[in-house]
Amino acid sequence: MKLGFVAFKNMISKPLNMVLSLLLLVLSVSLVTFVLQLSEQLNGQMGKNITPVDMVVGAKGSPLQLVLSSVLHIDTPTGNIKLEEAKQIMRHPFVGSAIPVSYGDNFKGYRILGTEVNYFDSYGVKISDGRLYESTFELVAGSTVAQKLGLKLGDKVVGSHGLAAIGGEAHDDKPYTIVGILQPSGKVVDQLLICNLKSVWDAHDHGEEDEGHEDEENQDNTSHEHNDEEHEHNHESIEPTHDDHHDHEHDEGEHHHDEEHEGQNGAGDHNHEHDEEKEITSLLIKFKNPIGLVQLPRFINENTNMQAALPGFEVQRLMGLLGSGVKTLNGIAIAILLVSGFSIFISLLKTIRERRQELALLRTYGLGTGKLLFLVLCEGLFLAFIGFIVGWLFGRLALFMASKFIESGYGYVLQINGPNFVELVLLGVTLLIGVIAVFLASTSIFKLNISKVLGDA
Repeated sequence: MKLGFVAFKNMISKPLNMVLSLLLLVLSVSLVTFVLQLSEQLNGQMGKNITPVDMVVGAKGSPLQLVLSSVLHIDTPTGNIKLEEAKQIMRHPFVGSAIPVSYGDNFKGYRILGTEVNYFDSYGVKISDGRLYESTFELVAGSTVAQKLGLKLGDKVVGSHGLAAIGGEAHDDKPYTIVGILQPSGKVVDQLLICNLKSVWDAHDHGEEDEGHEDEENQDNTSHEHNDEEHEHNHESIEPTHDDHHDHEHDEGEHHHDEEHEGQNGAGDHNHEHDEEKEITSLLIKFKNPIGLVQLPRFINENTNMQAALPGFEVQRLMGLLGSGVKTLNGIAIAILLVSGFSIFISLLKTIRERRQELALLRTYGLGTGKLLFLVLCEGLFLAFIGFIVGWLFGRLALFMASKFIESGYGYVLQINGPNFVELVLLGVTLLIGVIAVFLASTSIFKLNISKVLGDA
């Protein structure tokens, strides 16, 4: 215990040497721990959010962009697709469940997503306060959105066109009402404001429905005036005979039947055309069986004007690209760690040479070679351990700063966790490098000539 205290006092007696020895070690440890935590958490976040979705169907473009925008909500969409065309995919026998999503507006930078209520079930999220939406322009807020913006039930929210927090045209005449707040889930739904599809369509309807209603009213007025004229004309006409009256009633029945049939066809055609005009951003699909994963994406990409993207494949490809950078940075960090071990070796070697007389005196006081070696070993282990702790703290500080940046730009929050298994292994490697440096630097202790050293003094 006393030798340990002496070793510590020796280490801090020359702070400049200690700092120079620690700099490279701190840099290497902080870089390794930061990169490992960042890649691990990003991979975990993406994997957790793509699990409910086997395939995304959207407009032609980059499949990675389609996945990032429709599933992870960190990119702009590739475009819109027709609802009627999406329904054909939804009815495919390989499709187990399909959830249409539509977006294009935001509130203070948080996306307003139009979808169906089974979207909540797919991510396993529950209502914390209030209820799910039941009608148009009702919103359910994710936990993070509600917390950051201070939203509560009954608040009015005005969406702005586009996905940027500023610069979009506000839909002041069509405000939303907050009717529910979700429980925290750690998933992408925490960052969203969710409503039904009709809300998104109506928010971008520029008065077409009002014009339609006016046309119908004008048609009704015209029809009413025409009926009045026919009524007056019938009063002025000569009263028909019995046969004429019978024929007239028969003709009127046929005419009424034809008009009714035409009216029904007209309404059906109008609804069909109305459905064909509807658009969604994308379709989130879960397959019934693995066969769909093999056949359906190729069918969609080759035979339709839409594209199919597989989130699992695209995220794996993205992490593969990031993984190359991670491996490069880790390689650089390991090289720095080895250089820091060499730096510790130089520092200890210099310390031993400067304290040869002190070590010789300790030998005369009865300390054997083993205890002198232990004294130097404690000093080296102190350097390695302190360097690792400081480097680990700097790595977590860098992770915290990265989390703030990612949260402000993409809405994802990184967790500041304690040491994991890999970092504990790194601690062991750091201490081992320190021990090797100590033994290499301590070879002169075994050759220490006490009488000569004290005589030169």
